[in-house]
Amino acid sequence: MLLHIPRVLDAAQLAHCQQQLATAGEAWVDGRVTAGTQGAAVKQNLQLAEQSPVAAALGDVVLAALERNSLFVSASLPHRVYPPMFNRYEGGMTFGAHIDNAVRLLPGSGGKIRTDLSATLFLSDPASYDGGELMIESAGGSQRIKLPAGDLLLYPASTLHRVTPVTRGTRLACFFWVQSMVRSEEQRSLLFDLDRAIQQLAADVPARVSLAGSYHNLLRMWIEV
Repeated sequence: MLLHIPRVLDAAQLAHCQQQLATAGEAWVDGRVTAGTQGAAVKQNLQLAEQSPVAAALGDVVLAALERNSLFVSASLPHRVYPPMFNRYEGGMTFGAHIDNAVRLLPGSGGKIRTDLSATLFLSDPASYDGGELMIESAGGSQRIKLPAGDLLLYPASTLHRVTPVTRGTRLACFFWVQSMVRSEEQRSLLFDLDRAIQQLAADVPARVSLAGSYHNLLRMWIEV
């Protein structure tokens, strides 16, 4: 399931992130520092150093926004979220076709996260740069995605994807991974559809209560915490 989640960041949060990233200076490093063997061979971008204060502060902004976003929570059922990272593409930079690593080490903790879902939060006005589309391959073919600033795309981490070369301007984005409480993509999709249907039954109390009971009973069967 590919899910477009609009307005994860409001205008003030977005402006703050853009200003901080524009003045990050030497905090920008070669994006290959966090790439695996597969990714490093095709990755050409800049990345905010994970240990930089700017990355930590902006990551907190994103995490707080995600916690308040009911669509994100419903779709991902998050157990763990990798600390958000930030990248920059310009001057022909690109990221070739790859699949994200199945496991990531949580920085500074020694812990691990299983990457069930990948997320890209777009931070630049799409009219301010050319190229930079997120290309995702699925059973239905290739999808070319370029979202408004502040919007997020959530998609299975098992998906083959790439970023096309940025030929004008600068593309800024935040990216991270989610370990869901429900590992199965099919089960998560079913729970998401059921939750959306429940939200649309506000006026029909008996039906809402019945469906909510079914939702939570399925969650009990499938959840891993």
